[in-house]
This record gives sequence, C-alpha cells and structure tokens, in this order.
Amino acid sequence: MDVLVTGGAGFIGSHLAARLLQENHHVVILDNLDPYYDLDLKKRNLGRCRQISEKNLDFVEGSITDSTLVSDVLSEHNIDVIYHEAAKAGVRSSVENPIAYETNNVEGTLKILQAAEKHDVNRLIHASSSSVYGVPDYLPYDEEHPNRPKSPYAVTKLSSEHYCNVFNDLHNISTINLRHFTVYGPRMRPNMAISNFVSRCLNGQPPIIYGDGKQTRDFTYISDIVDANLSLLNSDTADGETMNIGSNDNISIWELAEYVVEETGADVEIVHKPAKEADSRHTHADISKAQDNIGYEPSYDIREGVRQFINWYESNREWYEPLVMKS
Repeated sequence: MDVLVTGGAGFIGSHLAARLLQENHHVVILDNLDPYYDLDLKKRNLGRCRQISEKNLDFVEGSITDSTLVSDVLSEHNIDVIYHEAAKAGVRSSVENPIAYETNNVEGTLKILQAAEKHDVNRLIHASSSSVYGVPDYLPYDEEHPNRPKSPYAVTKLSSEHYCNVFNDLHNISTINLRHFTVYGPRMRPNMAISNFVSRCLNGQPPIIYGDGKQTRDFTYISDIVDANLSLLNSDTADGETMNIGSNDNISIWELAEYVVEETGADVEIVHKPAKEADSRHTHADISKAQDNIGYEPSYDIREGVRQFINWYESNREWYEPLVMKS
C-alpha cells in the first residue's frame, strides 16, 4: 500500500514508518523537522528508515499547515492510508504559546483532512492523546469519560478528534482516533521522565520528581502502539471510532523512579521539585474497546518496558545521552 506518515521523523511516527517499510509498503514521510528537541534524533530516525528500504521511502520536508504541499504529496503518491502523527508536542510548552499549537495541530489536521477527502484517501488514523480527559471523575478512563482538557495542547488534540469525526460522517473517508497513553521506548523524546530518570541514575545523579510523586501514569511501550496502529491498515472494524491505546496498567512516578534506581544499581536518593502546571494528576486507560474492536493486547508492562529501554539506552548511550543532557 501507499502510506503517508505525517510526523514520520518523530518518535512514534518513525517506529510506525519502519514497521510499514519492513512489511514492504511504500511510505511517504512528511515532517517539518521542528527543533522542539534535538534534530539529530529525528535525522537518525529517518536514517533508520532509509536503512530498511531506500527504494520504498520518500521523505518530504514541510508542514502539514501548507495546503498546497499536502495536496501535492497525496496526488503525486496516490496515498491509500494516512497515519497522522504530526503535532506540536509538549503540554507545558503549550501553556506558553497556545496560538502556535492551535495553528499547527488543529489547522494542520484540518488541512490534512481536506486534502484526504479531495484525493480519495481511504482511511486516516489520527494520533490523539490521553490528555484530552483532564481531571478524572473515575479511573480507568473509558472513552465515555467527560473531556476536561487542562492544557492548550490537550484542547488541540480534542479539537482534532472532532474534525476527524466530522469528516468521517460527512465525507468519503474513514477516520479513527487513537488516544495514546504516555508512550515510551527506544528513541523516545529525550525530555521525557523515563529517559531523564535513566540518564541521571546511570551517571550517579538522583532522579528528579516534580511534585510529590504520587501522580500516576499509564505508560505504553512503543511496539504496542505500533501494533495497534498497524492493525487498522487494512481493517474497517474501527472506522469512525475513538479508542484508548494504553497498557491497562499504571504506576506512580515515585514507584517508577524507585524502579529505575533499582534496575540501574544507582546509589542515589530521589529528589523532589515543585510540581509543574498543566500536567494531569492521573492517567489510566480502559482498553476494553480496543480489545473488542481490533483485538489489542499490550505486550509490555512498565517494568518489562523499562528494562528494555535501559538495555537500549546503554547500547546507544554514546549518541543518545548527550541529547538527554541537553533537554
């Protein structure tokens, strides 16, 4: 198939593109190489995809907000399916610059949808976020839980979901919203909690927790996210749906830090700093809808996934650790 992956130089997008290439699909990556974090990581992500298949990969540098570019990409490559992973990331950063997030994430999504409808794309899978839920009335979150976004970033993801739903209902394109829960794993963004905990512990420094550490997260390993996405490539069982993709497990940030200390053998004491605004207090996914619709079953719990990440980190420490240090 001919598949467009927006944001394909990023963390989730590059893992998804790599798997598609391994399965002999033709992949077009559209990415603006936003320097939100070090571009060396994005360039390495693209390099890994090229190593898998140079002939089946096309990279287009540009923005999803460029209507002409998006339309040209879809028409030139006769795209069958779009994985829409591109978004301006960062809950905390969105508080400082909400207009940029609205422009990129919402306007960009709308332009992708308009071009997809114009060029008869069969299906669009949109990467949404657990941040749309905000303050929990109950846990785990199911898809019927009220949405109370706490950050501009979360608002943009929810708005994008609504646009996907509208296009699914009004136009000849099937859309699916996947609400990802805190994705981690090899080549993850260097400014995430797990990468920072691991880096600090391996260097004999204490992990830093913002807040009391009692906040909880449903961490989802990258290969489980990719499996869920790929199950939708040829299947219409979830068309028009919104689904949680999580681990069906959660852990407190304090327990996570303790576990990283234990696994790395670091002789350090955990340090606390004041909590940062806009972060959700708790996340925990009810994944029963994804289990029913696409047979989704996560393969990794957080402890298994962290062990895998530590092993990968140590094998790639020479080039990855400086990126974490700068974040």
